[in-house]
Amino acid sequence: MPSIRSPEQLGDVLRAARKQLGLTQPRLALAARVGVRFIVDLEAGKPTLRLENVLRVIDALGGEIILSGLPSAVALAQREEQ
Repeated sequence: MPSIRSPEQLGDVLRAARKQLGLTQPRLALAARVGVRFIVDLEAGKPTLRLENVLRVIDALGGEIILSGLPSAVALAQREEQ
């Protein structure tokens, strides 16, 4: 699982996934219900893209976002109780 810490890294990972799946940018845009320009900008690492659409693209590629290193909801709730 790649560690992503910048818009550029996210774009690189999503481009590689798209190519590995044999999808063109227009085909992925259609599957994710976004414009081709959005895919181009996402793969280029544009930092101001709409999160909802980024999540659509990740889903269309069969991926998911997993956050690590953050406090869990259980740990936060326990702290609030104290």
